[in-house]
Amino acid sequence: MKLISELSESLNGYFGYDKRRIDCLVKLLLALVVAQTVNLKRLSVLMFGKAKVDSHYRRLQRFFSDFRFDYCALARLLFHIFKLAQGKHYLILDRTNWQLGKKNINLLFLCVAYKKIAIPIFWLALNKRGNSSTRERIALIQRFIRVFGKDNIAGVLGDREFIGKAWFSYLQKQGISFYFRVKKDADTTNSKGQSIAISWLFHQLKLNEFKRISTTRNVYGHQLYITGMRLADDFLIVVTNQEPQQAQAIEVYARRWEIETLFGCLKSKGFRFEETAMVNRNRIKKLVAVLTLAFCWAHLTGEWQAAQHKPIPLKKHGRPQHNFFRYGLNWIAQKLNQRGYFLKQLYRVFLQFFGPPQHHNSITLASV
Repeated sequence: MKLISELSESLNGYFGYDKRRIDCLVKLLLALVVAQTVNLKRLSVLMFGKAKVDSHYRRLQRFFSDFRFDYCALARLLFHIFKLAQGKHYLILDRTNWQLGKKNINLLFLCVAYKKIAIPIFWLALNKRGNSSTRERIALIQRFIRVFGKDNIAGVLGDREFIGKAWFSYLQKQGISFYFRVKKDADTTNSKGQSIAISWLFHQLKLNEFKRISTTRNVYGHQLYITGMRLADDFLIVVTNQEPQQAQAIEVYARRWEIETLFGCLKSKGFRFEETAMVNRNRIKKLVAVLTLAFCWAHLTGEWQAAQHKPIPLKKHGRPQHNFFRYGLNWIAQKLNQRGYFLKQLYRVFLQFFGPPQHHNSITLASV
């Protein structure tokens, strides 16, 4: 099919895979945006091609068992299509995990914060149930630095899991800014140097009121700046190695929630990642790579559709009916179901984002 060969040629400018592998990847992407599930049996029914469903199913199994994915090439592709190479960006660390029978699916993500969404860049499939270790976090940051350097990092954000003396020491040594939420019972010092629970610094605050401690305090063995806010039944306390202005630390940390939107798109609100029957960590990593490609394609298409053709409809309360991801995903699935001329439209939009750099200016959005 011409569409398969055209999409394969566009993507292979970044990966350099053999024809059979890149064709399988493209067919998998197309099936994924239509089926909106990671269930391989369901995907095999929707695979393009004349082969029988059982043959498609076995091909997908071989793809995830034998195919060697170039994760650094994928990361560079994402930086290219989202134009992330220029300027500094906040990196978000977070995990998503669930149980499949007695097996734990536990993934640690390093993402770039981007326009109220998070773009997955690198990830690890952890061979355990609980929190990530300092070594695992450092491995992701080091990989980012090797591929993109430190100049692209504005800071690292994370919730209460991502704390600890050794972890903070690594970031300090690398000269990387960070903004992490800490537990309300974490140890720190008051103005007299006495040891107290960190929440005591903010016990007089009213609901949603914030306070910035003007001087650094000892937290996990480091002199850090502290900003806190009282919530309905808790405190939001953020520590940073950069002197913040007013509530800046909380505002920066708030961008961490962009990764929650991403997880929703990958899981229940999008591709239903939790429906996978895979438990092998290498296969799970490859599946995340495929989901990342599909997610980014849908998100960029949604941005394009909203900006150039039809804005996202608003609900009665004034909020958008869809996010860019869902808007783009619906558009792609519709074109695939309509076939015919609409596949040409689909390819032209795909090329706008994923085509080789020399093609980006040769096709205007108005031509679609």
